[in-house]
Amino acid sequence: MPADPYPFEFDPAGTALLIIDMQRDFVEPGGFGETLGNDVSWLQAVVPPLQRVLATAREVGLTVIHTREGHVPDLSDCPPAKLNRGEPSLRIGEPGPKGRILVRGEYGHDIIDELAPLPGELVVDKPGKGSFHGTSLGAELAELGVTSLVVTGVTTEVCVHTTVREANDRGYECLVLSDCVGSYFPEFQRVGLEMISAQGGIFGWVAPSSAFLAALTLQEVPS
Repeated sequence: MPADPYPFEFDPAGTALLIIDMQRDFVEPGGFGETLGNDVSWLQAVVPPLQRVLATAREVGLTVIHTREGHVPDLSDCPPAKLNRGEPSLRIGEPGPKGRILVRGEYGHDIIDELAPLPGELVVDKPGKGSFHGTSLGAELAELGVTSLVVTGVTTEVCVHTTVREANDRGYECLVLSDCVGSYFPEFQRVGLEMISAQGGIFGWVAPSSAFLAALTLQEVPS
């Protein structure tokens, strides 16, 4: 399929759609992200194209994996360098507009309704920015025989970038869908995508979801 910097080839049987941190506190109006002064409309724009990608992936039988960033209620998995960052009233574990901030089990920690996981889809709870750090994702992918990741979610320059870099070091081929990842900052979005495909695809490939959907609908995952 066409992609930047050159065509991306993938076997659907060895490919997973990875949806990173599409959580209420990051994406929805009135959530923690907006409380920090961010314009969540930039992340909201990701939802419709990602819904189309998710629906098609499910139709053809592609492996679907969701992640959520957050911590256990006693915050024992949150290092001080992360816990003590920011204003005291807006730190991890403090009461937020949708429950305790970045705490597992709270309303704001969960994935938005529009992209809610189906029964049987893997949901990886991660304590850090990267999806491999402190999680079972690597083992899960190995068991599934996955070698390629189609990466979506938020935010482009933080959790998406960190995950793509982790995956690249572990030997996974990564395709980032440009309209299915989002940042609160348009300049970060532009530069973040350029950094992935620069220097001959130093971290992976970038393409719009329309190109991926066109390629995916021509293939079907063996049952």
